[in-house]
Amino acid sequence: MRTFLVIAAILFSAGCTNEELQRMVEQPKYLPYTASDFFEDGRSMRTPPPGTVPRERHPTNPALEPRLANGNYVDRNPVPLTAAMLRTGRKHFEILCAACHGLLGDGNSVVARKMSLRAPPSLHGFADRPDGFFFDIVSQGYGVMPGYANEIPGPEDRWAVVAYVRALQLSQTARLDDAPADIQAKLLKEPR
Repeated sequence: MRTFLVIAAILFSAGCTNEELQRMVEQPKYLPYTASDFFEDGRSMRTPPPGTVPRERHPTNPALEPRLANGNYVDRNPVPLTAAMLRTGRKHFEILCAACHGLLGDGNSVVARKMSLRAPPSLHGFADRPDGFFFDIVSQGYGVMPGYANEIPGPEDRWAVVAYVRALQLSQTARLDDAPADIQAKLLKEPR
């Protein structure tokens, strides 16, 4: 196999002369932000035709986007909250997020204790942020945290993680009075 690769490389390089390669490097072309005498407006960069989508961006359902048309984050999760959604969010959170942010989202984890330069923050300190903010962080990352859009490709699943983070935030500040009467009675019977 190694011999085959060496032979292929030799044949490939023999097909192109140094002069041909140099012509490719030095070919006339417009670089970004340079002037152009070809176009009437004098710009080399062209405005994309209407309706085009950058190849780096995968078209999604606009209703599931984390930002509004004006650029502000959406306040509320656009996906209807269900028990199944919270289970999905919990599954993804425990697999991808809890190692650094802790199972409760409080930033208390073995990994966080080992990160001396910048420990993962408690997610409870961001309760005042809009839901779109969390969706963007899950998708694109923040600081040293990587984005998880590849690991959680469906936007509905990333919104499920946001819903689970909100549930964690609520659970850590909930009072017994907030629970329905039957749940209060059940909680009071549990050993402390």
